[in-house]
Amino acid sequence: MSRDAAMPRVWQRMLSGRRLDLADPSPFDIEISDIAHGLARVARWNGQTRGDHAFSVAQHSVLVAEVATVLSPEMPPADRLAALLHDAPEYVIGDMISPFKALVGGEYKAVEGRLLAAIHLRFGLPAERPAALTRAIKAADKIAAFHEATKLAGFGSAEATSFFGRPRGVDPARLSLEPWPTALAQQRFLDTFGQLTAAMGGAALSA
Repeated sequence: MSRDAAMPRVWQRMLSGRRLDLADPSPFDIEISDIAHGLARVARWNGQTRGDHAFSVAQHSVLVAEVATVLSPEMPPADRLAALLHDAPEYVIGDMISPFKALVGGEYKAVEGRLLAAIHLRFGLPAERPAALTRAIKAADKIAAFHEATKLAGFGSAEATSFFGRPRGVDPARLSLEPWPTALAQQRFLDTFGQLTAAMGGAALSA
């Protein structure tokens, strides 16, 4: 058996034609079209949500960017872009629910971290987020998760509060919680990305 035949495949071919190495991801192999396509087809909550369509990670990402902006209206476009991309590695590794992540352990987080660093570099962001920005994105993520849990995933308010905290500072009536069809989720993710990169003065980053 040849050495190549014995080695496990750790890369994925994307529809753009890129081949992304999960062990050592390169920013040069990352395209926003692949991210949007993949995230629009990955279901939050393992698909256990109400509605005719899955609530996709693409829609969740747009929601988190919107919540982060409501919480911090002066948040610069680059930080809002980081919020939009906070779950971007899931276009490759899928959306594992938190209980399963806890079972898998640290290796999952290491792969996720390498992917997120490469994604950040591809789109003009620091490889590692500042701690304050990470906290801001996590706060927005928990607010989004609370409302997704109670409106779509069958959680009661008390149960959701025990996992995600009680949401404050955002009117849930302003949130887009009706699951979008796949094509719409993909396009709205791309639209938000385009608006933010243009505001950063780097529309070429989307090429």
